[in-house]
Amino acid sequence: MQAVVFEEFGGPEVLTVRDVPEPHAGAGQVRIKVQAAGVNPMDYKVRRGYMQGMFDVTFPATPGLEVAGVVDEAGEGAAFAVGDEVVGWAATGAYAEFAIAGNVTLKPEGVSWEQAVGLPVAGETAQRVLDLLGVKSGETILIHGAAGAVGSIAVQLAVAAGLKVVGTASVRNHDFLRTLGATPIEYGDGLVDRVRAAAPQGIDSAFDTAGLGGLKESIELLGGPERIVTIADFSAGELGIHASASGTATPEEVRAGLDSQLALAAAGKLTVRVAETFALADAGKAQEVSEGGHAQGKLVVQP
Repeated sequence: MQAVVFEEFGGPEVLTVRDVPEPHAGAGQVRIKVQAAGVNPMDYKVRRGYMQGMFDVTFPATPGLEVAGVVDEAGEGAAFAVGDEVVGWAATGAYAEFAIAGNVTLKPEGVSWEQAVGLPVAGETAQRVLDLLGVKSGETILIHGAAGAVGSIAVQLAVAAGLKVVGTASVRNHDFLRTLGATPIEYGDGLVDRVRAAAPQGIDSAFDTAGLGGLKESIELLGGPERIVTIADFSAGELGIHASASGTATPEEVRAGLDSQLALAAAGKLTVRVAETFALADAGKAQEVSEGGHAQGKLVVQP
């Protein structure tokens, strides 16, 4: 089969497409004919070697945490059968024609492959951080990078929970954020004044999805770092801000959350914005766009 592979740490140029042996499903696993693989910031961080010690890499390595596709091989005791359309977390790299997975769930009709693969990581991350922040109905939350893959899901979950949302984004994304129920503002110089104008009642918490600044301003707005969480700036500890990379939920709990969000998407109550799709040969470009931090939604690789 064809897969995206890298054999050393480095920039996007280390990613190549080559023929590799097909994987096979073990007990409790399925093999998936990949229809869509999600691109996440974790992918380029692993490729650059930033995550060594946390997510060690064995070369040759294939990127990709999220997978959506059709089961074409089921291991002993697997919960799904050949022909099932599933989405979830890949146990082998998902930037490939086939991937192995153990923690997946059924993809509902009416949700495209690209939309489905935009939920496992973004949906879990958004809900995890909102839970860490202890948000409550009637509060106001500031979300940095609100138009991105994680940010846009967080906006919708927060609005559904009864929060007022102020979201930073470039001007071209402001109309999109309004459709999700957020009050959009520009990031950059003058952020504190713009937030105060948009939320004169003050903000109660802040969620940084972008890692492009705004943490010091968030501390100023909140009067301290206690109710600020970032998923993108791991130098934030110097400011006393909590950086969250993973949660403590069980695979079953995480899958239940994905089921709930997929049902909302199928009912038209949760928008999964797909920014761009890429062929396997363009996986380096996909990660380059991801690393730039300005993607307008989910980036997807398709074999």
